[in-house]
Amino acid sequence: MLAFITALQLLPPRQRAVLILRDVLGYRASEVAYILDTTEESVTSALKRARATLRGNLGNRDQLEGAPAAGSPAERRTVERFVEAFVAHDVPAIVALLSEDAWVKMPPMPFEYQGRAAAAHFFTAMSAPRGRTLHVVHTRANGQPAFAAYVADPTAGVWRSVGIIVLTLTGDLISEVIRFDGAVLASFGLPRILPDAPPGEPTT
Repeated sequence: MLAFITALQLLPPRQRAVLILRDVLGYRASEVAYILDTTEESVTSALKRARATLRGNLGNRDQLEGAPAAGSPAERRTVERFVEAFVAHDVPAIVALLSEDAWVKMPPMPFEYQGRAAAAHFFTAMSAPRGRTLHVVHTRANGQPAFAAYVADPTAGVWRSVGIIVLTLTGDLISEVIRFDGAVLASFGLPRILPDAPPGEPTT
């Protein structure tokens, strides 16, 4: 599901609209043409291009070059190092784990950053206030390592979700970091709020 959402964001607006109206909402081509004020031929052409692009993007994600085996010690080491840096709000350590051309994305928002320098600016700007305590729950998304991040709410004594982070690994580096908001948590059987958030040091 997350791979589909991500691939969908890469389509041009018209193709994305046609694909959603036809394949997701089930409108007929004539109805889509009326909604978008265009011709049925244009709708059919846009749908073909959108489907082909979507298949290509999803196929590329399924054939990641140089990715360590799922659940392997190599994958776990890289993920654990990233999680430790993320929980500690250690931006230099996060950036050191990224490949030179790594992407940071936040669909459905149109914010994308490529390269270590851009990623450093992003993570610095998003760095948590001093003393904020984080907790993570490991999971997988589309065969890739992922984790749900929660922030402590000391007043209520609970952990509140800040979303799910999905990592794409290439060798022992991370080539893509995608952050999805809490709306996708239910798909992983995870709640938006976890009980018993203690004060004190960050934990995983």
